[in-house]
Amino acid sequence: MSYADTFDAGLDAAALFDLDKPAGESRIVVAMSGGVDSSVVAALAAASGAEVIGITLQLYDYGAATGRKGACCAGDDISDARSVSDKLGIAHYVFDHESAFREDVVEQFADEYLAGRTPVPCIRCNMGPKFTDLFRMARELGADCLATGHYVQRIMGPAGSQLHRAVDASRDQSYFLYATTQDQLDYLRFPLGGLPKTQVRELAEQAGLRNAAKPDSQDICFVPDGDYAKIVKSLRPEGGTPGNIVHAATGEVLGQHQGIVHYTVGQRRGLDIGGQPEPLYVIGLDAGSHEVKVGPKLMLAVKEATLIETNRIGPIPDAPLTAKVRSLAKPVPITLEGALGDGATVSIRFGSPEFGVAPGQAAVIYSGERVIGGGWIEETVRAA
Repeated sequence: MSYADTFDAGLDAAALFDLDKPAGESRIVVAMSGGVDSSVVAALAAASGAEVIGITLQLYDYGAATGRKGACCAGDDISDARSVSDKLGIAHYVFDHESAFREDVVEQFADEYLAGRTPVPCIRCNMGPKFTDLFRMARELGADCLATGHYVQRIMGPAGSQLHRAVDASRDQSYFLYATTQDQLDYLRFPLGGLPKTQVRELAEQAGLRNAAKPDSQDICFVPDGDYAKIVKSLRPEGGTPGNIVHAATGEVLGQHQGIVHYTVGQRRGLDIGGQPEPLYVIGLDAGSHEVKVGPKLMLAVKEATLIETNRIGPIPDAPLTAKVRSLAKPVPITLEGALGDGATVSIRFGSPEFGVAPGQAAVIYSGERVIGGGWIEETVRAA
């Protein structure tokens, strides 16, 4: 008896993958991180009747990650992915990409922090080791598509495939995928984009997957305890160089710090500055002088941001646009100035001042629920 006969997902599994030919004649490669989401995608792919191959990229030290829960692509996660594949009766391959991940993601993360910027390594990972290398492998294996456990939707529009936010807004991951190219999007499938997380866990239990109750990762995979500064200083010891905490408006020295890697724009806690008439926030970081510039919340207000290395997915509609500058932020109205895409530099003007916008972050642009594209924030213009 095949797995398709034993796992009734209550869904049209084949339709979730939008294949161009019968499932029985198709091959699906599934990116398996070891988490519940990608495991359910593999189960749905197997239930569709297609030939399924699971691929896991080992991205960082296996030994150091063993025993950690809710991580990704190392340690027990690889064991979970292998166990799920065995249960589903699908092939599973693990590829060592630790050196590429360290160079393209981890070291760049450290360099960005050292430069006083606020990096988003999950986007870099999707742009680099995950998508670029997985695409090459999937095509070499003759797959009809590459499926992942991301909570986004791929919807066909008049001009081709479009990237849309997930139905479950609390799980939406579109912010992290704005750099997806049109060619990649045509090949990608996101079977979970139309499902709530609760249903995904129910499917995992119905499928008998051992990681059905596995907790979601809450931190950057290579920073399990949330101590970014420790990681940065281990790679770039100069990140611990002491310096002054300076008032951004008056230039007055208010205190000292033990390295700018301990701070990000918008931060309030950890400044250890007393005797001020109002709460102070990190307004900016000067990597050259090792200064942490602080000021009242009003100084965080930004009216404009310059985006570099921009990407565009499909045509830009003649409709109001919004943007997110953080993954958990709500999209806010913007005006786009310049030709988005092909790595061009553009500007976005916020309809009203936006707070906590920092160089190094990504700004992702939407038209309704559709992702138009985005870019890296290079610099900002204060509203006051």
